[in-house]
Amino acid sequence: MNIVVIGAGAWGTAFALHLSRLGHTVTLAPRRFEQALALASTRENTDYLPGYVLPQSVQIAHELSPVLMEAELVVLACPSQVLRETCGRMAEGLAQATQLRLVVSLVKGLELGSHLRPTEVMAALLPGRAVGCLSGPTNAAEVAAGKPCAMVLAASGVDEAYLATVQAALSGPGLRVYRGDDVAGVEFGGCLKNVYAIAAGCCDGLRLGDNAKAALLTRALAEMVRVGAALGAKAETFYGLGGFGDLVATCNGTWSRNRTFGQHLGEGQKASTLIAASKSVVEGYRTTESFYGLCAERGIDAPILGEIYKILYAAKPPSEALAALMGRELKRE
Repeated sequence: MNIVVIGAGAWGTAFALHLSRLGHTVTLAPRRFEQALALASTRENTDYLPGYVLPQSVQIAHELSPVLMEAELVVLACPSQVLRETCGRMAEGLAQATQLRLVVSLVKGLELGSHLRPTEVMAALLPGRAVGCLSGPTNAAEVAAGKPCAMVLAASGVDEAYLATVQAALSGPGLRVYRGDDVAGVEFGGCLKNVYAIAAGCCDGLRLGDNAKAALLTRALAEMVRVGAALGAKAETFYGLGGFGDLVATCNGTWSRNRTFGQHLGEGQKASTLIAASKSVVEGYRTTESFYGLCAERGIDAPILGEIYKILYAAKPPSEALAALMGRELKRE
């Protein structure tokens, strides 16, 4: 397939490398012109994924209209809060994108204010185009290195036969793709796991031990299911790769930006200071704000998420948040 990956952070770059190994015609399109120039000249993403060389077969582009003309599949790998802007840039070249049948999101985060999922933003900005999401427990460096992993692909507006074609095109020796039909559930799982990864990091920073972290992840999964189901997703989706799988990886991986961010919070650092100093986007920071507002608006009980919100936006000490969770009314599991 002719595939365009828009967004050249660690994940977008790693996915472009994966697609190139499978023999696809791949174009990697950074958001910033200066990054496109640097990638084209050095063939290495030194800012976000150092140590992995982009083969010459991966084209680097900044202007989207020319590359969309021949694209059969577009993969969006930008931060959630610039997704609307990215889709706006894309929309200008869609009239000539006659071969494009599906736009797939790797984005994990709700849009602030609107609380829209990534595919909902995409559907609004790219009318008439089928949209989907691809999610799962995937560390960018491991994908770049070709280590084995698995993901789930969910889409709306395309028939099952074509979705199976895309599934096969994205799968290979290092990445196994499953199909799903619950787009909302896959996206909510990919968003919420970043919130709970911050909580897991707080456990690490406070040095609470394995028992506390295991209990937290178990209750986080229960909360994820409750929140997702209340928002219209299927409960069983959260026990799959896009929910439980992604939760386990992100809450335990030393590579996880959200877990590391939470660890620093547990060690006593301030959220605002950490965010200001971070080169990469910590999606869980804004996602917590979005979900807190959405749960308040819908009357959904989410105590772990609520305590993480207070840590991030009300400067509540993580130790006090832990005490608040441990002191809640006792009940049946």
